[in-house]
Amino acid sequence: MKSQHQVILSIGSNQGNRLENVKHCIELIHQKIGTVIKVSRIFETPSWGFDSDAFYNCALVLHTFSAPHKILTQALKVEKELGRIRSDKKGYQSRIIDIDLIAFDEEIIDSEKLQVPHPLMQDRKFVLLPIQDLNLDWKHPVIKKNISELLEVSSDHSECEAIETVESPLQSIALEQFNYVALEGNIGAGKTTLAIKIAEDFNAKTVLERFADNPFLPKFYKDQNRYAFPLEMSFLADRYQQLSDDLAQFDLFKDFLVADYHIFKSLIFAKITLAEDEYRLYRNLFDIVYREMPKPDLYIYLYQNSERLLQNIKKRGRNYEQKIPADYLDKINSGYLDYIKSQTDLNVLIIDVSDKDFVKNQEDYLFVLEEIRKKINN
Repeated sequence: MKSQHQVILSIGSNQGNRLENVKHCIELIHQKIGTVIKVSRIFETPSWGFDSDAFYNCALVLHTFSAPHKILTQALKVEKELGRIRSDKKGYQSRIIDIDLIAFDEEIIDSEKLQVPHPLMQDRKFVLLPIQDLNLDWKHPVIKKNISELLEVSSDHSECEAIETVESPLQSIALEQFNYVALEGNIGAGKTTLAIKIAEDFNAKTVLERFADNPFLPKFYKDQNRYAFPLEMSFLADRYQQLSDDLAQFDLFKDFLVADYHIFKSLIFAKITLAEDEYRLYRNLFDIVYREMPKPDLYIYLYQNSERLLQNIKKRGRNYEQKIPADYLDKINSGYLDYIKSQTDLNVLIIDVSDKDFVKNQEDYLFVLEEIRKKINN
């Protein structure tokens, strides 16, 4: 799965309650455009290019899967919602809010409606200082200088003073208090997508299952009775090996890890796929392995109904998954829920994402984060 884009936006206001305008703008960007990861301090700066009241300026970095022109369109909608009426008059003007798309990763975009990086950013101290405040590893792809180097050679010598600190929207979600978070779900529930997204947004390390490399998987979907036992044994061996290797690289008391599976899923699937005598043997082996595995501090189960799961499976297009029946998915869901009920010492959060798309819809992703926040605070 592809990583999210890193986008830098600059925000300014010099009409009305400038501080509230900027804060409200950040909230709307977070809700409608992408996940706001960092927010700079607010700098008060004199109007640039015309005589008017001083501006409040800040910069932020957000993560999104959206294309740059879509981000621009969404930013204009946010401006409009906050009351900005764009004028056809030439030159600089006072404004209740102004959002500029400064950078999109380190790409160069030169279209009729959008130029990225912003063509004047290197000449504007009120843009450079807030971006420097974000402490990003970013270099101008045309000028080949980082923000500090751009400030050193900037021709803008206006006074820009940091006057206010604004909280980033993610600061209210203390997810990093956990060292090890496991995301689970049925086939097609989106657990890997969400694990990667959360890890990127909260600066965590990932442990992702290597399911695509299992040679028995396509054979199993063609002949379940014959290949169920070797499939489940190979999964168990691979998961044990991977978790042992990956977790050994990290300090579970210091590092923050997000995994897209917990090894107990092996037992859930084995109970469904194996004959009774095979399952008894498998269970004995599993119990030995399970005792050695660290348990997640937070276990999140993404519930989706089978109809939606089948749609997701069809959409992602893996040939060997296309004939999975709905009753098999129902059994997996039941297996997970029975397991969760039996785990009295596991910190469990169940989130129903049956009507959610946390890749395409920012509001749906924020719904998931809000459920996590409420779990943490309870």
